[in-house]
Amino acid sequence: MFGVWVIKEALVAILELKGLGKNFGKNVAVNEIEMSVEEGEIRGLIGPNGSGKTTLFNLISGFLKPTRGMIIWQGQEITGLPPHVVTRLGLVRTFQLTALFSEMTVMQNVVISCHLHTGTTLWQQFRHSAETRRKERETEEKALNLLESMGIADRKDEIAAELPHGHQAALGIANALATGPKMILLDEPVGGMNPTETSETMDRIKMLRDRGITVLLVEHDMRAVMTTCDKITCINFGNKIAEGAPQMVCNHREVVEAYLGEEMACSL
Repeated sequence: MFGVWVIKEALVAILELKGLGKNFGKNVAVNEIEMSVEEGEIRGLIGPNGSGKTTLFNLISGFLKPTRGMIIWQGQEITGLPPHVVTRLGLVRTFQLTALFSEMTVMQNVVISCHLHTGTTLWQQFRHSAETRRKERETEEKALNLLESMGIADRKDEIAAELPHGHQAALGIANALATGPKMILLDEPVGGMNPTETSETMDRIKMLRDRGITVLLVEHDMRAVMTTCDKITCINFGNKIAEGAPQMVCNHREVVEAYLGEEMACSL
């Protein structure tokens, strides 16, 4: 009898970092990072303050140029491309949008984010042709649908900066979704939230995966990370020290010593 061959579908990497490094003078902030994020996964990036997480995000999103190494996005090198180009390619960092529109209403935030995606200029928005008005109605409908999916449609006329913290996070995700992303980078999405807000936000992040959007998030709330992420990468002093399933990483000796501590590790 011949054996049965089982062919597993190859996992596709949507984002790859190859030997990625960043120096600030003689200080090595990120050191030869190798990382592959699979399409459709939620990847957690953890580590102590000052470990290089934010620098790594800035390199991926185009806010910093690497000293060495490569960033591969969907099989194409994007190393050193500016943030607006990276965003148009479908790789979006949430703060790129929300930081700009804090004094506008919730609805205006998402409408403008939609225009950033379509490339509509301010001059085109001010033209009062029938076609422009039709497109504007379609954009507003899309924006309202995104707000409804985030559970904040009833806040559409409120000023973004005056929203509760959890709703600001939801708006950030809605803004990112308006650009039609394939992957979203979230920097501490539940920072400063109470347990209810944290749970709601992590549910929204899982919803992104259900929509086929890949997520890379930096977060210090380890319980949120453990219950949400498919895989975790831990860095310390700019070096990757562990990577794998959440429970494995949280039990890794170097991760416990550098970041979690015995008490926290045992409670996870």
